[in-house]
Amino acid sequence: MPKTLYYAHDPMCSWCWAFRPSLNVLIEKLPKEINIIRLLGGLAPDSNISMPENIREYVLQNWRAIEKKVPETKFNYDFWEYCKPRRSTYPACRAVIAARKQKNKFDAAMTLAIQKAYYLQARNPSDYETLIELAGEIGADKNKFSKDVTSPDINKILKEEIQQSESLDLKSLPSLLFINGEKKIKIEPDYLDAEVMLNKIKLLK
Repeated sequence: MPKTLYYAHDPMCSWCWAFRPSLNVLIEKLPKEINIIRLLGGLAPDSNISMPENIREYVLQNWRAIEKKVPETKFNYDFWEYCKPRRSTYPACRAVIAARKQKNKFDAAMTLAIQKAYYLQARNPSDYETLIELAGEIGADKNKFSKDVTSPDINKILKEEIQQSESLDLKSLPSLLFINGEKKIKIEPDYLDAEVMLNKIKLLK
């Protein structure tokens, strides 16, 4: 069985946004024989209801906490003024899968595009209109993407990835699990030092 690192995330998870720089360093330094599998964990199901005040405050508290813990992480608070936030991340998750269907490299590219739109550009990735625009911006076929992103096939894949994340006990996001044969270890995300995570992986030989 190949060595595998599972990464469970959601493109609209603010802690995943904060984790991205450290994750990129980890991936860059991983031994080439380690297979990386990205899974959409799915934070919040589809909803057309405006985000309740208590949830809005919870998300804002997360943003502020992240800015203290990971100072290089930036947020554009204009989002809360110019957009109508909804607690709905499944559309963004489907968008990553629909983009990946066109090219594997679009998985990471679409994730980053959604994160930048949400956290830096005050655009709402809960809206399919925004997601279709982002697909075009990363070079994907917008027409194909717009059909795929709401298709039953893409929704089925999302459900499977959420179930797989849960079966691997990757319920909090972001989460990492390294498997080497019958050995496995959950890697606590380190937002400031990728070497800490890399050393834990190297120990499991």
